[in-house]
This record gives sequence, C-alpha cells and structure tokens, in this order.
Amino acid sequence: MAIEEQTFTIAEVAEKTGVSAHALRYYERIGLLEVGRQASGHRRFTGHDVDRVVFIGRLRATAMPIREIQRYFALVAGGPGTEDERLALLQAHHATVRAQLRDLEAALDAIEHKIARYGGSCSP
Repeated sequence: MAIEEQTFTIAEVAEKTGVSAHALRYYERIGLLEVGRQASGHRRFTGHDVDRVVFIGRLRATAMPIREIQRYFALVAGGPGTEDERLALLQAHHATVRAQLRDLEAALDAIEHKIARYGGSCSP
C-alpha cells in the first residue's frame, strides 16, 4: 500500500508562505513551478513545491530578477552537470546581496545619527 504525499491547495500555500495566489499562478505560468492538478483541474502543491515557493520568495526578497530565478531553476531542471553554473549564479547574487547589506547598514547608521541628534534613541 503506497503512502500518499500530503498536498496543499493554492489558498493553503498562499497562507503558509505569504505569497499571493496571484503570484503563485504567475510563477507557474512562467515555469518556476510545475504544480500537479486534480482531475477537477484544481492545483495541488506538494511539500517540495512549498519549499520551492519559499526559496523563490527569499530570492525575490533579495531583489534577484525573475529572469535570474528562471535561469537558476532551468539549471536545476538540467540536472547533474549544471552545478558549476548554479554555484556561479548564486555566488554572484550573494555578492550583490552583501553589497546591498553594506549600503543598508550605512543608511541605518545615518538615520540613527539623526535620531540621536534630535535626542531620540533607537531600539536594537
């Protein structure tokens, strides 16, 4: 007897991940997700799909362009032999995010300086 994998509706995935149903449909339409369907045509997301949505959300939160995310997942779909390209893509994005963090730290320091100048304090 086979154990059936738990699946989730689009509403459940939206609630779990904070990604709107509209965005989930868009991700599917542009090939970032390949979501199974019931006989009725309703989408059913697997745990793997949910993990992928979370990862896509993290990449988007760091301002990775959709085209780069598509490229990454195309490489993943390409299977073994694409690891070096995946690594290079992620390392380049990592460097970009590190630079953004440095810029944000500098901006935060400037804001905190102004707050202190006006007699305020900042909570950690």
